[in-house]
Formats: sequence, C-alpha cells, structure tokens
Amino acid sequence: MSPTFISFLLVISAMIALPELAAGATRHYKFDIKLKNVTRLCKTKSILTVNGEFPGPRLVAREGDQVVVKVVNHVKNNVSIHWHGVKQIRSGWADGPSYITQCPIQTGQSYVYNFTIVGQRGTLFWHAHISWLRVSIYGPIIILPKPGVPYPFEKPYKEVTLLLGEWFNGDPEAIISQALQTGAAPNISDAFTINGLPGPFYNCSSISDAYQLNVQPGKTYLLRLINAALNDDLFFSIANHTVTVVESDATYVKPFHTNIILITPGQTTNLLLRTKTSPYPNSTFLIAIRPYNTGLGTFDNTTASAILHYSTTVQPLGRRLPFLIIPPPLPSFNDTAFVANYTSKLRSLATNQYPANVPLYIDRRFYFTVGLGTSPCPNNGSCQGPNGTKFAASVNNVSFELPSTALLQAYFFRRSEGVYTTDFPVNPPFAFNYTGTPPNDTFVVNATKVVVLKYNTSVELVLQDTSIQGIESHPLHLHGFNFFVVGQGTGNYDPVKDPVKFNLRDPVERNTFGVPSGGWVAVRFLADNPGVWFMHCHIEVHMSWGLRMAWIVLDGDLPNQKLPPPPLDLPKC
Repeated sequence: MSPTFISFLLVISAMIALPELAAGATRHYKFDIKLKNVTRLCKTKSILTVNGEFPGPRLVAREGDQVVVKVVNHVKNNVSIHWHGVKQIRSGWADGPSYITQCPIQTGQSYVYNFTIVGQRGTLFWHAHISWLRVSIYGPIIILPKPGVPYPFEKPYKEVTLLLGEWFNGDPEAIISQALQTGAAPNISDAFTINGLPGPFYNCSSISDAYQLNVQPGKTYLLRLINAALNDDLFFSIANHTVTVVESDATYVKPFHTNIILITPGQTTNLLLRTKTSPYPNSTFLIAIRPYNTGLGTFDNTTASAILHYSTTVQPLGRRLPFLIIPPPLPSFNDTAFVANYTSKLRSLATNQYPANVPLYIDRRFYFTVGLGTSPCPNNGSCQGPNGTKFAASVNNVSFELPSTALLQAYFFRRSEGVYTTDFPVNPPFAFNYTGTPPNDTFVVNATKVVVLKYNTSVELVLQDTSIQGIESHPLHLHGFNFFVVGQGTGNYDPVKDPVKFNLRDPVERNTFGVPSGGWVAVRFLADNPGVWFMHCHIEVHMSWGLRMAWIVLDGDLPNQKLPPPPLDLPKC
C-alpha cells in the first residue's frame, strides 16, 4: 500500500473529527523542533515546540499501522522523542530515551523513528526524553481500532483530547541545571495547564486564558485525558458531571463511574462524558485540575481550569463569568485514601476479545525499593540539600548515572565495558523498616547498572516506597512493555501474606503506575521484547536525581525474537 500522508492539526478545538484511516497503512509525519514565542501569565518567552505548536500536534494511526516520523532539530538543545506506551516490538532503536536507546539528535541533525503499532489501540502520547525538554515538547498519540472493530463501549458522538501540563515562567533547563549543581530541590512550576492554557484564576490570567469545550445536550463524548505534567500527579473533575472510565494507558478497563479522576505523570485515561439532557440555556461548568502530593517539599499547589459550555452557538466567555465561581469538589492534596480507593477500581476488561494475559508462573522475582536519598557534597563544597548534602533518588539504593553513549548501542555491539555493569541488585542491599524511621546513612550509590533477562522470562516485580526523605508516590514507567498490577498495599511488603491476595484474574494493564505513598505495588510482565528498556519515575525531578534503571532482554532463538541492527541514521554521541 502506498504511504498515506497526514497533515498536523493544532489541538485547540474539541470538535476536530478524526480522519477516516485505512488499515495497514504507513503514516508519515515530520516533526520540526523549533522555538516559538508563547505568552502565559503575562510573560512572553521562547519555548521549544514541534512544528510551532504548543501543545504539539497529534499523531493518529490505526492498530497495525507502520508509523514513520522524521524529527529535525532546529534548536541549540540536543533532543530525542519517546513514543510513550508504544511497545516497540523489535524496534527498540525507535523508543527514544536519550543515552538509553539512542544518542540525542544534535543541532541541525535529524533522525527517522520507524515503528509498527502491534496489538494496541487507545490513547498514548509522545514527548521529549532528555533533561526537562518535555515541559513543552509533547502531544497526543491516538490509535484507532482496526476498521470494523467497534469500541467495547458506547460509540461517542465526538472525541476530545485534553492534555494536562505545567508552565514555568523561568527556563526549566536552567532550573534543573542549577538544582543539580547545588544539590537543592528545583523551583516549582508557576501554573498547570489544560491544552496549554492555565484558566482564569491565576495572577495575571483572564477568561481568555481558559480552554473551552463546547458540547451539546444529551450527547456522549470520549475524553482522551493525558497527564504530560513534569512533576505532579493530578486530580481532575468536571463540576456537576460524572464520567465513566473505560480505558487506561491504551488498554480497555471494566467501566466504572466517578466524578474525580487521579492521573499520574505519564498516564492516559479515556472517559465517557454523557452531557445533561436539559441544562440551563448556555450553561457553563468548570473543569479543574490540581495536584496530589504527599512529599515533604514544596510543590505547585494551584488549580488550573477549563470551561465546559452547553450551547449550539459559541457565546462570548465574558458573559458567562458568574458561572465560573464555584469549582468542582476535589480531594485535599494529600488524600491517600481516595487514591487507594480509586486505583483499586481499575480492572482489565478480561474478555475473550481483550484478555488479561497476566503471567501465572514466575521465572524471576525482584524486590526494588524506590525513593529519595542523598549523596555527599563533592570536594567538601557547600551543597544546599539536607544537612549540606545533595538530593538524590534511587532504585535499590542505586542512583542511575546516564552513560556518555547509548546503552542499546553498547549492548548490541558488545562494547559494554566502561558503559554499564550487569550487577544491579535484585533485592535491597540492606534491610530496614522501609516506611518507618529511616536509617542514619541515607547515601546512595551512583552507578550505571542493569538487569539482564533471558528472552521470554516471566517477571514479578515488587516496588516499595521508602521514607528516607519522606514517603511519596512514585509513578513508575516501564518502556517496551505493559505490566499487570496484581497487588498493592500500605506499609512494608510481606512476601508471605501479601501474594495470597494478588489479583491474577483481571488486574489492570498499564505502562505507568504510582507506587503508593508509604506502600508497595506488585506488577508482572513477560519479557518477550529484545532490547534495552528504561524504567523510571515519571516525576521528572526524581528521574533527574537518579530514580531510574534499565533492563536488558536478550535475543530469543528464532529470527523474529531478535533485535535487528540499528538504522543507518542513528544519531551519534
């Protein structure tokens, strides 16, 4: 089939219809990384964008399509793009995390990402995967089912994409650079955004700074919700409306009703919104987001908003300002009980057509502690972290150091010496009360260590939060795979009592899930995709501090179980 070329459309109107796409096509896109002046909160600044759009353009394809994206870097920053949640079956060279599967694309250079969407449909997103560039370089991935295959829920009247983000008045790259140099926590963001707009309730914002979603009475809308924020889990709600959760991370779930959503950085959630049949004429309701945070440090505790308006005609927003005074009820910023209750409702559809293929027999078990810690101040300098140290973060006390060349290249060409070692600890190196009083020595080990898995290994991984610098939720994202969340709980994981309560029938399938604050989560996955796969906290500051690691999955015996050689235009370091 000849390639199909699809132009980019800016996501500012909720009423953009999805194109009619044939099956099995090749979707060609071009991403030009360039600067654009954008004004928010009365401040105009140059931000990095794709094709001059903020948020970025949407990528639309069908299940089974080949996607080819040429990324051209026109800015001074090195950059790479990650297709978050795309499994990248035998296409690890296209996964995108800098210094893991590729060297970044340098100024004036380009790279063609080439991958096929296998066995996935729903909502994902793409974003920059180097430093903090994803603060403005992000956009939606919409994967439609194959032609003739309906959604396993009510067909929506219209589909709407809502991208949740963060806005910094300062330069995010300067913010994280200074924090890493001084060892202190970075400055927090100045606002949250919905489709790039903060809403009217910030200092120096007005009604024109609100995204507006126009709806008709008595219709069903599919809301594709994406949390692209850098550092915050977010609560989401629409005043006086209930939604139905039908999908998470591009996998269908058993539908359930709620008026509040929790969505962590890196997660996507599809919702059905059934509009009221007889609202007041020209009724206006508030859509609001604000953070969930249980850490000890400061955070952006603000509320961003958008507008849901019932009308067959668009009216000037200023006339409806009185309707915007009362926001929807949202939990308190540290409501762990709500979060536990909400996440426990997420279950796989687990039908014949969409089964939950959770591994029932486990080849290898891992127990990873995750959380914050410290590292010594270098050369007896003056650092601004706890007690004169530097903030750090770790998995099993290893704070992952990015290598100077990509891990996948080093592995594929058997040049690992001096790049990484394969002795990542499979259990915590020393035991303590992980969610109780922390030990006196909180220093981490800085290293580039990986875990090696044979092809087709079934893995059970328990992720345990720690209290060393305060308990906190950590949304862990696994590249290259989905995983099944078979159990979670508070306190320290009990390897005898807790596994008997695991859900092996219909656990939710995700690519990102929050390790509960002061608790643990158990996940299972089948390592049937050869390559090098990053796993990290999707709170960007935690990843910058080292809360990240990598898995190497070896080739299998058959030709279709081996990683192909890299493309000729793979960027060089």
